[in-house]
Amino acid sequence: MGLRFAVDTGGTFTDLVVAAENGVLTMHKASTTPADPVAGVIDSLRLAAESVSETLADYLGRGEMLVHGTTHAINAIVTGATARTAFLTTEGHPDTLVFREGGRMEPFNFTIPYTEPYIPKALTFEVPERITVTGKIKKPLDETAVIAILDKLKVENVEAIGVCCLWSIVNPAHELAIGRLIEKHLPGVPYTLSHRINPSLREYRRASSTVIDASLKPVMGAYMRGLDQRLKEAGFNGRVLVVTSQGGVMDAEQVAETPVHLINSGPSMAPVAAFAYGAGAEAETLIVGDTGGTTFDVSLVRKGRIPRSRETWLGQPFRSHMTGMPSVDVKSIGAGGGSIAWVDAGGLLHVGPKSAGAVPGPVCYRRGGTRPTVTDAALVLGFLDADFFLGGKMSLDRDGAFEAIRRDVAEPIGKSVEDAAAAIMELATEHMVQAIMDITVNQGIDPTAAAFVAGGGAAGLNCVAIGRRLGCRRVVVPETGAGLSASGALISDLKSHYQAMFHTRSDEFDHAGLNAVLTQLEAQCTDFAKGPGAGASAVAIDWSTEARYVDQAWEIEVPLKNSRIEGDGDLDVFVGDFHATHQDIFAVSDPGAPVETVSWNAEIRCRIGSAEPGRLAPKSGSSLLASRRVRFMNAGWHEVEVHRFEALPEGAGIAGPAIIESDFTSIVIDPGARAVRDRSGSLIIDIIQ
Repeated sequence: MGLRFAVDTGGTFTDLVVAAENGVLTMHKASTTPADPVAGVIDSLRLAAESVSETLADYLGRGEMLVHGTTHAINAIVTGATARTAFLTTEGHPDTLVFREGGRMEPFNFTIPYTEPYIPKALTFEVPERITVTGKIKKPLDETAVIAILDKLKVENVEAIGVCCLWSIVNPAHELAIGRLIEKHLPGVPYTLSHRINPSLREYRRASSTVIDASLKPVMGAYMRGLDQRLKEAGFNGRVLVVTSQGGVMDAEQVAETPVHLINSGPSMAPVAAFAYGAGAEAETLIVGDTGGTTFDVSLVRKGRIPRSRETWLGQPFRSHMTGMPSVDVKSIGAGGGSIAWVDAGGLLHVGPKSAGAVPGPVCYRRGGTRPTVTDAALVLGFLDADFFLGGKMSLDRDGAFEAIRRDVAEPIGKSVEDAAAAIMELATEHMVQAIMDITVNQGIDPTAAAFVAGGGAAGLNCVAIGRRLGCRRVVVPETGAGLSASGALISDLKSHYQAMFHTRSDEFDHAGLNAVLTQLEAQCTDFAKGPGAGASAVAIDWSTEARYVDQAWEIEVPLKNSRIEGDGDLDVFVGDFHATHQDIFAVSDPGAPVETVSWNAEIRCRIGSAEPGRLAPKSGSSLLASRRVRFMNAGWHEVEVHRFEALPEGAGIAGPAIIESDFTSIVIDPGARAVRDRSGSLIIDIIQ
């Protein structure tokens, strides 16, 4: 077995976790290069090679596998760098992307303009055809009209095409015919057919995922080809995998054909890592916070499962566009180490959502940044050691940070610089807590009964403060927490998701029809296991259905205990599980009411790496470093001991106030908290409320 690499490209840093042949992990961080993300990937690999005194080519030549988490897809959408895309849909239904599902965040706020459709009306074309809900062809496809439309697309210099016909999920004949015409008349132009990418019932979600996928194909295809080529030029000849929104990985070539799966690529891995490292939390629910330089991402692990959602928005709910694809349920806000602190005209302090990012970065990075950030505040408060940032590879400018906070925050709000720095940290913490509330309390989850798993390079600055504010009893910081998403990618499974629509009711259940659908889904999973999953050490299929009470507006995802529903006994188990899941989510259920299903899902997981999280190589010698003065947010200045994370022996306990530092993070142990290192290497922090 060769070296295995996992790279997560964030807004500020590119994280790399390497598993050596003996299973020992090493971590490395390089600055992200927004204009050329692959350069940051290569830079991180070069740092890893230098750490073992090898050339990059020799080091990569020992590589077996590289897993890449990327924000390139979402960045392309946000910056408008997607392909010029056309939308072809059934005649009489050109406004699917305009009307969407009719929701609004503030229904009576008419000052907010209605969101423009993802594809403009000028590039929306109606195709003469119609298939009914039963799959019957009511109006045959007018191929002459389709060819005329394609001729227009050629004149319009369209670069990609999304096709979503009404009820193609029941009978895809017309979409398939349109696909063949595109290949014949516009060869080389990528296209997406809705029944293939997202065979779901809801028309807007299916159409939206189709056009988003099509619009990303040229840019993500070029990115993946460029990544593969540059890795080969650098000396890597192993397998290149990419993290998907579903919390798994896929081969780069395959995911380039379905790039909509990459939109939440990076954040989806944090809960995978948290589940692996979170045994010491001793809690049924894990709240996972991943604090980077630009964003704070929150996700959950509940009863051993990572919740997923199809309501993934590319921005604010209802004011942006929905992907319509199953994705790890992640809440992201603009709050991280690089979040800029500023004071408005009314004298009110704000932190974020704008970030200094990798360029120019916080003031203390000495890279041209002029506006104070959360990292600058942490340096002024003593949370960070100016001479030991990134393990001493980078020296921070405390005087510059102090002056920026004085000028832009302290003087405008009439506070001392130290008080202003504490206010910045407190406000950033509150933003993060509110994001956690949105994904917990709003879904019926009591955060006081959960544990908080802190990841990301900036996580340690306020993880104890967040845990205390939430009422959590315990905070967990994995030893690879500074690269939480990358470490999750290293142990993730090769996954593929398959879906089929099949409507039936529990009071008149169609066993034969459903089991035929499930057999078809299982065959697709088997083909995947024999293809991309060949050689896997373990293979498993997770089954679920989207179901609801009869005439209910929205369905919920219910895990299935069996791969078939053969008789009344299996049906009773499924119906009971539905009622229990509905009760768990909405705190209400109706056990006497019939249940109807909408669609059925099969997700195959192929184990291609180690199922167990690795360990970093321990540091020898004493864990105690020099002490320093630290200003705690609610406890003033203290002279505290500073400990080396990697040198802490298993079972070693440290009472706050204290600081625990590694090469990549600084963990603030507030007064009243106590930290112990467990068998997995994680830091378990108990909080006295």
